[in-house]
Amino acid sequence: MISSCKISTDKQGIGSQAEEDALQFLLRNGLNLLERNYRCRFGEIDLIMQDGDELVFVEVRKRKNMDFGGAAQSVSYAKQSRLIKTAKHFLMKYRHPPACRFDVIAMEGDKCQWLKNVIEAE
Repeated sequence: MISSCKISTDKQGIGSQAEEDALQFLLRNGLNLLERNYRCRFGEIDLIMQDGDELVFVEVRKRKNMDFGGAAQSVSYAKQSRLIKTAKHFLMKYRHPPACRFDVIAMEGDKCQWLKNVIEAE
């Protein structure tokens, strides 16, 4: 899904503003926030959302333009591995972990693209 979303152009706080913009976008699309900036020794997950019965681990990426492959392509294999390990750490608190998926919110210029279920966990 590609749509416009409010995107800050001020260099100070661009990352946190991108996360806030992504959060508001997902809330408008019916998801509920469970946790923001979940950190453990393996890494960080920007947003953990609830979409019906499914947990959604969200990585937010912001790029000024499509140079060097753009926002979505910036989620490297190493970053994906850290996200999966961090998600597994988060899921340890559940006796029966719910279904989950990994989404990416890719922001380039004034465009916001929601890529659902784009990272395969082992």
